[in-house]
Amino acid sequence: MAGHSKWKNIQARKSVQDKKKGKIFTKVTKEIMLAARAGGGDPDINVRLRSAIAAAKTVNLPKDKIETALKKGTGELGAETLDEITYEGYGPGGVAVLVEAATDNRNRTVADIRHIFSKNGGNLGETGCVAWMFEKKGVFSFDRKAHTDEQLLEVGLDAGVEDIQKDGDFWEVHSSPENFQNVQQAFVQAGLAAKNEEVSMVPQNLAPVDVATARKIVRLVEALEDYDDVQNVFVNCDFPDEVMQDE
Repeated sequence: MAGHSKWKNIQARKSVQDKKKGKIFTKVTKEIMLAARAGGGDPDINVRLRSAIAAAKTVNLPKDKIETALKKGTGELGAETLDEITYEGYGPGGVAVLVEAATDNRNRTVADIRHIFSKNGGNLGETGCVAWMFEKKGVFSFDRKAHTDEQLLEVGLDAGVEDIQKDGDFWEVHSSPENFQNVQQAFVQAGLAAKNEEVSMVPQNLAPVDVATARKIVRLVEALEDYDDVQNVFVNCDFPDEVMQDE
């Protein structure tokens, strides 16, 4: 279901603030460590690690810090033990919220996340309450002014593209996680540059909300993302265009 690119645009508006806080460096460093620990230190065969390194380079994380995070992830250097945990809950208007976290203290993190939900009009739920509403997908976003859906489908179909949908100013292209690398390489070889590409949790359906509720959801998600232990936040909200234009 489309909507991923809309949320990426909302996130982009606050990225400068995040960089000033230094929080984005912490998040990309953790993701490199986690990816290397889960799938090994070779980005050529570890899709998650390659994506993590690309994200780190996008925010200008220094090369030596990337190398250090990689070595910590593979165990070459000592590092704190991080547990990956997914929290599930509901935001304003009852929208589904999925939170991916990395923590060295589970008790602290769950208490803090519960507080953030409560403070921002949501509530933390039980395991399994909303995860079924999302699917893990390879997601590629292309500028609609620069590409046609027929062009993207022609290049990507044999590589494993499953779906192409219009999402505002973008084409949102989906693949299975297993075919992410094949699709990525097919687009690169064809000279088609994606604005964003990642393996992400994509909502199967979007919940329509009014402008006031959508703004409350944005505040909840931003509060969650500002918390150091949170890596990613996903919602099944269909954000109105008015929210896209907020400063």
